[in-house]
Amino acid sequence: MGILLAADAGVGGSGMIMVVYVVLLIGFMYFIMVRPQKKEQKRMSAMLSALEIGDSILTSSGFYGVVIDITDDTVIVEFGNNRNCRIPMQKTAIAQVEKAFES
Repeated sequence: MGILLAADAGVGGSGMIMVVYVVLLIGFMYFIMVRPQKKEQKRMSAMLSALEIGDSILTSSGFYGVVIDITDDTVIVEFGNNRNCRIPMQKTAIAQVEKAFES
């Protein structure tokens, strides 16, 4: 009878170790995958909220332009030296912002 009780205690102990390993794996996945993505989203949100008229931007498609007008979720961007090339686009298409120099 004592041998059966000892065997049952061993099975319960390995089950507890399995739970610890699963918790550690989930914690590792959080710090490797979820946390950096949330940090990047927060950085992009701060960058887009600080966007002003006259800032130079780089779009996600690789075009450089200057912000002419800003609305809630869209911006009008002027591309190149041609003053007639103004295109409305979503704010989420902006990859980088370079602030305009203060004169």
